[in-house]
Amino acid sequence: MKSYFNHIPYIRDNWGELQSMFTEIHVPPKTTLLREGEIASRIYFINQGCLRLWFNDDGRDITFQFFFEQQEVSSFESFYNNETSLFNIETVEFSHLITIEKENYLKMFKMIPQLKEYASEILAERFVNYTKLFLSRIKDSPQKRYMELCSQNPQLLERVPHHYIASYLGITSVSLSRIRNRISSDINNG
Repeated sequence: MKSYFNHIPYIRDNWGELQSMFTEIHVPPKTTLLREGEIASRIYFINQGCLRLWFNDDGRDITFQFFFEQQEVSSFESFYNNETSLFNIETVEFSHLITIEKENYLKMFKMIPQLKEYASEILAERFVNYTKLFLSRIKDSPQKRYMELCSQNPQLLERVPHHYIASYLGITSVSLSRIRNRISSDINNG
């Protein structure tokens, strides 16, 4: 279980005291870990696998973000504010996760105050990613968004089904197929 936390010195160095606060789980693909309307009571740390944050928009499945190894996942607004979640959290592939309940999470911060700085960095990084995604949806064409995704996160293309990628890009699977064919044609003719 400790492998996820090897890059976080405060947890790694205090693992003996903290270990009992965490639970290790193995989860098959397409498992819903949190549903829209529920209150998020835990955070998931990904040792192995892929999760997605998504919401339902009048029957359409809209993927908001993907998470891979060495990332944390929760509906943070729900977790911090005790409000119902606007998102679902679902496994995309078989996932080995470590979880912590909110009560233990808060207890851990009291035990190790330095973790607040680490948590702030994670939240700031998440905010920057959300800002980039928001601006990209406004100013970039679907093809440009796809090409940026290819260059910035190629593992996503190999590990995530295309209909989730299309949803993340804000387009249909048919549009994604056309974009991919156009890019492939440009490369072959170029």
